[in-house]
Amino acid sequence: MTRSWRLLGRTVAAVAVALLLAPGAQAQFGALRLLGSIGRPAPASVQPTGAASGGDLLQLLSQSLDQIDEPKEIEIGRQMAAVLLGSKPLHGDMALQAYVNQLGRWISLHSTRPNLPWSFVVIDDSGYNAFAAPGGYVFVTKGLIDRVRDEAELAAILAHEITHVTSRHHLVALRAKAQVGVLTQLVGSQLRNNLGGWVSAQMLSLGRNLYSSGLNQQDEFDADRNGVELATRAGFDPYGLAAALQQLRTATPDDPLFALSLSTHPPAQQRLDRIEVAMGSRLDGFAGKPPVPLALRLAR
Repeated sequence: MTRSWRLLGRTVAAVAVALLLAPGAQAQFGALRLLGSIGRPAPASVQPTGAASGGDLLQLLSQSLDQIDEPKEIEIGRQMAAVLLGSKPLHGDMALQAYVNQLGRWISLHSTRPNLPWSFVVIDDSGYNAFAAPGGYVFVTKGLIDRVRDEAELAAILAHEITHVTSRHHLVALRAKAQVGVLTQLVGSQLRNNLGGWVSAQMLSLGRNLYSSGLNQQDEFDADRNGVELATRAGFDPYGLAAALQQLRTATPDDPLFALSLSTHPPAQQRLDRIEVAMGSRLDGFAGKPPVPLALRLAR
């Protein structure tokens, strides 16, 4: 990464630390927005509009996805990101936050939707997992960071989550859940709790339901295949995802650190088999790059 990227990361860390030290999900979400916006201001049309739009957004989800334009997609993602931040805090290591944000943004520039207001952050959770929300919000757990062996593995996981966003997989899943009546028992009032009233009760329920149940298996296979290609385009070893999946392949469902990831994704061996079929030997010429430990990046 260039010196300008590293300087940007230090600026993000220095400004965001004050927000991250403040209590509550609202301060955390302000920090997340800052991490995603410094160095690339969001267009006025996609500035957050507040929780009052929650009911309207849910009405859109019950209709055609064609009616959800990019600003509305970003607003839905903003509310889903707040749901995640309401249950898990951001990790306090600013150097790590800046590094993951830089890495994720670099990969997103090679995606089919580079102009989304991407934000990449680490949440303080010991489990091995990664999450995304519509509009460009991507989260990885500190437990995952601690267990990836090198930068190529982390890049592959970020590329997988980026592909979920660019393919609008979460919007499709949210629409399906809205249509089958997940929210029929809820009203349109705003939730006034530790989320500061930012998230509608419906979106809170819908977001929690989605993150506990996961996406459908075909979406995961597609994100694996397209994520491998995206990570390779961004300059990383194409076998990074396969290496990361080896940890899931040997994990047991009763291991609390891996339980959620295992329950919301297809079996790791199936994913590895699908990747092998999809890749063949096409990307072998891009393999063999020297591994880069995360500690080395963070020391710079």
